[in-house]
Order: sequence, then C-alpha cells, then structure tokens
Amino acid sequence: MARKDRSQGCEMDMTPMIDIVFQLIIFFVVTLKMTKDFNKDIQLEDGKHGPPITSEDYDPKRAPFEIELDKKGNITIANLALSDATLRTLLRNRVSRMGADFPLLIRADKNTPHSHVKRIMDICTEEKIWKLSFVAMYDPKSKNNRK
Repeated sequence: MARKDRSQGCEMDMTPMIDIVFQLIIFFVVTLKMTKDFNKDIQLEDGKHGPPITSEDYDPKRAPFEIELDKKGNITIANLALSDATLRTLLRNRVSRMGADFPLLIRADKNTPHSHVKRIMDICTEEKIWKLSFVAMYDPKSKNNRK
C-alpha cells in the first residue's frame, strides 16, 4: 500500500477576504470627511459684538445654507464655484422644498467690497428669502476683543 503524501498544499479562497477589505476601504473613505468644506482663503470679520451660534440653534432638519464670497466676489458653496444664475437656481429649489424661512448664512471675506455682498443679498431677495445672517469670527485672544 502506498502511503499518502501529506505535503499536498491546501488552497484558501481569498475572494471573501478581498471583498471585506474593499468594503472597509469604502467605509473609511465615506466616513473620513466629517468636517465642513470651508474656503480657507476667506478671512472672516471680527464678530465680537454678535451672538454666538450654539448647538441649540442648529436644527438638523433645517441645515443652514451657507454661501461663501471671497474678496474678488467669487461665489462658492462647499468649495464649489457657482455663477449668479446657478446660485439663483439653487435658492429657488431650496425655497420650493423648504419654504423661504430656512437659515441662510453668508460667509464673506472681510475685504470683500460691499457691492459683491449686495449682489448676493439681491439674489436672495429676488428669490423671496428675507432672513439672512452673516458669519463672523470671534477670537477671544484678538487685541480688538480686549477691554
């Protein structure tokens, strides 16, 4: 009788392991970006006299619509450049879905000429949005905030 060779290799199917690795990669890519996409070039005005926004002011069902405006007058939302017409369309769609009473924030650079800010305000007014807020930065270490 011939003795069986115990050195025969055993194969392992790697397909399930590869599938799990790809699912983990997808999971981490999707959950990795948890911070807001703010335009880092925008320097906000000092807001030492304005009320701070707290977590109680935030309603997740009515997330604020944030428009960013750099000092050259370029409009962005989450670092996506928009034209005036595109902004108008986005606002019109938002008003048709949620009504005109949703929180709208304008993040304008402190060196932006008022004519550019007025342009954004006029677009909002044309779309029947009256409630606007401006975002400013409060820095307690700023020399302007010391008494």
